[in-house]
Amino acid sequence: MNIVDLFCGCGGLSLGAHYAGFNTALAVDVDNDLRSAYRRNFGVGNAEKLDLAKTKAATLKRKSGPERPVGVIGGPPCQGFSVMGRSIDDDPRNNLAVRFIELTAALGPKFFVMENVPGILAPRHKSTVDAVLSSIPDHYEVLGPIKLNAADFGAATSRERVLIVGFNPSEMDALSVADFDRVKLPSTSVREAIHDLPSPSAGVRKDGGYDWVKYTTEPKSAYARKMRTPPPRGYLPEYARQLFAKGYVTGLQPTEHTAKTIERFSETLPGKQESVSRYQRLSWEGIAPTLRAGTGSDKGSYQAARPIHPREPRVISIREAARLQGFPDWFLFHPTKWHSHRMIGNSVSPIFSEAIFSVIASKLDSKNALPLAAE
Repeated sequence: MNIVDLFCGCGGLSLGAHYAGFNTALAVDVDNDLRSAYRRNFGVGNAEKLDLAKTKAATLKRKSGPERPVGVIGGPPCQGFSVMGRSIDDDPRNNLAVRFIELTAALGPKFFVMENVPGILAPRHKSTVDAVLSSIPDHYEVLGPIKLNAADFGAATSRERVLIVGFNPSEMDALSVADFDRVKLPSTSVREAIHDLPSPSAGVRKDGGYDWVKYTTEPKSAYARKMRTPPPRGYLPEYARQLFAKGYVTGLQPTEHTAKTIERFSETLPGKQESVSRYQRLSWEGIAPTLRAGTGSDKGSYQAARPIHPREPRVISIREAARLQGFPDWFLFHPTKWHSHRMIGNSVSPIFSEAIFSVIASKLDSKNALPLAAE
């Protein structure tokens, strides 16, 4: 079941879709670091760097292959809607939400899923949401906007997302919000998510530009065992597959703190904010707050606040953030901490997206691939 992922980022939405039985025929993002991460992890040559504000639907059809995609998914850039940064009414990126619908209509899938941040539902952005909804072709039934939290689907972090889901009732069974409610699960605790991971340290070996560290303990929960599951066939470069099979993992570069910072972190109780940095200290039995991306290079390249580890007086590592978000341990982000945390903070939890797409997959019929939609 082929899908097209527009504004794919590093691939959190796609990864959940793949686990639910879909295959990405084409993934698109204008950010080269994100596109490279997508290609590196999924092992596909069809992760394209394209500016979707200017790209024609005919180009997407040609690059996605001869079959009409069964679904189109994606998260148009959300910076203009974010309540954490400066929410900007006339941010040109806001128009990309409507562009997503225009391209989806041209591709003519059986279903589509557009995700975004809760800020898109603010009254000041009502005109954008109305424009998105009015752009959807009449033959689609539409659910949403629906606000859902990844923690309600088994993730270890509170992460609300807004979905607009459309489906063609002549080509698949009807969807309802209740269908998504039926696959909800208890959240995963911080302890279950990260307790088995090694403390940050310099890599014992370097390959592919990454620091690799060996696991020091066995997984201590079902969640941790799932995160350590090997990648599907064809994913990752061969050197990375081999290292992971030997018990090596990336994303554990240490972050240096001053003595005063370490002292303040040590004095901060679990579940409380540190008084100077305002970083929250994680609690073993709780869940993580929403992991943020920070600002892009156009806004100063500021690192977002990272939670403090529940036991050690330090901020969490890349791999710990990835675990909390729901990414498997084999997933390669970026060799640098800044880019990696930015990718994680901008991503959709794969645990959440797997649940959503499993519901959609159950509603699809078994008809053969359909011809391309008319231009």
